Amino acid sequence: MELAYHNQFHKAFASEQNEQMAKQLWFDTLRGFSAAVILDACRAAIAESEYLPSLHKLHFHCTRQMARFGLPDTLSAYQEACNAPSPKANFAWSHPAVYYAGVASGWQMLSGEPQARMLPLFEQHYQRLCERVMQGETLPNPEQVRLPRQSDRPPLSGEQNQRRLAELRAQLKL
Repeated sequence: MELAYHNQFHKAFASEQNEQMAKQLWFDTLRGFSAAVILDACRAAIAESEYLPSLHKLHFHCTRQMARFGLPDTLSAYQEACNAPSPKANFAWSHPAVYYAGVASGWQMLSGEPQARMLPLFEQHYQRLCERVMQGETLPNPEQVRLPRQSDRPPLSGEQNQRRLAELRAQLKL
């Protein structure tokens, strides 16, 4: 941005302290996006505007870069992974990358650990997957879990069910 908007950049960030505070704010705001997405968003912002883009505008461009591939932002993907019901493979995922990031992070950990601990781990896996998708790789949809239509064994008769129930009660001393 400094090279593209030299005078505007130096006017907006006149002191080194001001520039460091702005960098921290931008980092905190854009941390859910990979470096590749941010770079593409910067290119898009430079191509569209002759003025230094605001943080809001750059965030918009980052979101648009991911949306072109059907990818939700990191926080939305994390929330989707945490809230998806089981069996996870049967859920209607917004994008397969969300599912695979959940698999890599561990479903039990996602549902049992606090966001402060799990979001960075999920984010790491999700960003790698997003980069692969944006480089042209197609992730397969999760293989859905299906129960067999018919059992190999015939159903038990009423008498057999009663006998097994009696055996179970005897074992459990009920």
